[in-house]
Amino acid sequence: MNTPRTSARSPVQLAALVVGAVFLLVGVLGFIPGITTGYGDMSFAGHRSEAMLLGVFQVSILHNIVHLLFGVAGILMARTWSGARAYLIAGGVIYLLLWLYGLLIDKDSAANFVPVNVADDWLHFVLGVGMVALGFLLSRRRTLTK
Repeated sequence: MNTPRTSARSPVQLAALVVGAVFLLVGVLGFIPGITTGYGDMSFAGHRSEAMLLGVFQVSILHNIVHLLFGVAGILMARTWSGARAYLIAGGVIYLLLWLYGLLIDKDSAANFVPVNVADDWLHFVLGVGMVALGFLLSRRRTLTK
């Protein structure tokens, strides 16, 4: 008798998988003209990149690559409970540091190498708080979902 094989994931693993998939999608969308306005003005890095994901978030080739790598990391780390928790909490802390960095730098200086704009800054804040919260709240109990 063939029984269907199911893999149970904990809530924190599922959250890390979803967050990773979203980052992967955003990284891909950053390379699609039309979804990214000013696509022809995208630079590898630096504040002079005029490309805007969804017409709002300043991106560059480096910025998109970071999103792709962060997405792949989330998907891979979602394979284990501890990896998923670490991805969400550490990733959230990284995004909170990026938020602070974005608030402190001059957006027209070489320090804005990623690049980021005000919309990116506040998105980083929301992502950071959300990821840390998911990491802590969903890992309070090691329960599996079916």
